[in-house]
Amino acid sequence: MRRIVENYEYQVGEEDQGKRLDLFLKEQLPEATRSYLEKLITEGYVLCNEKVITKNGKKLKGKEVIQLAIPEEEEMEIVAENIPLDIVYEDKYLLVVNKQANMVVHPALGNYSGTLVNALLYYCKENLSDMNGVIRPGIVHRLDKDTTGLIIVAKNNQVHSKLALMFQEKTIRKTYVAIVKGRFSEERKEGRLETLITRDPKDRKKMTVSQIQGKKAISNYRVLLDGDKHSLVEVKIETGRTHQIRVHMKYLNHPILGDIVYGQEDTKCKRQMLHAYRLEFIHPITEEAICLEGKLPEDFIEAGKRVFDGKDVGTVLI
Repeated sequence: MRRIVENYEYQVGEEDQGKRLDLFLKEQLPEATRSYLEKLITEGYVLCNEKVITKNGKKLKGKEVIQLAIPEEEEMEIVAENIPLDIVYEDKYLLVVNKQANMVVHPALGNYSGTLVNALLYYCKENLSDMNGVIRPGIVHRLDKDTTGLIIVAKNNQVHSKLALMFQEKTIRKTYVAIVKGRFSEERKEGRLETLITRDPKDRKKMTVSQIQGKKAISNYRVLLDGDKHSLVEVKIETGRTHQIRVHMKYLNHPILGDIVYGQEDTKCKRQMLHAYRLEFIHPITEEAICLEGKLPEDFIEAGKRVFDGKDVGTVLI
């Protein structure tokens, strides 16, 4: 079997009694394709009550513990695709893309097309770093599928290595904006959050703030605009943990608008209203000071107009 890169564990509830194993796993990992999950089952990467299960159609009884191991991706050819990109900055060393919503950064979990990497392979041809293998050429950091905004791409391994070190040393400054639920009290309109973030033991799809375990996560926030029932918040992060801003906003009891994982569904928002707005860094080769801003997507602007009495939230960021 291949090397395991991630493990998941799920408690089957009584409401899942009679459900097929493959359909249950698809509900837990919606970003994975069903064919990919079926392949993992048949290849022995799924355990039910610590016993290997290789039948996709196994019916659940309602109280099992399901363990899923994600193996290292097999070497494969990722196809270049002519997908439009919003290029904010480019030189012979790197480029910065303003990523659209509903786009996965790199192929994974059976999704091997329509990703940012597929688009980059078409746009850059062979000019991408290969430090992260064929699955993640050029990719130094990531954004969630439905988080929009700026992402840096390395064109060669030297630049990739320098950028990775800059992220590690926190010399690349990232600023996000989010529309969140509720109004902040006067004493909480600005603050610094330093917590531990780990997987939620009750729901392995989620991350959560923990008092005892996890990785340190630091977010600095301030309110830019008040509405009747919403706030526009700027967040500057010092760490890049999985779902960090989404988890921290929930921790403050101000979940991000449209975030169905950490908040509530909003029928007028198809995703969480979170945008990686600004990147500031010293160019790893030319040593030029770079400050870039990514245009707000239309759905973010429209959501802002709806909850802030017609105000264009883009004007607040200037």
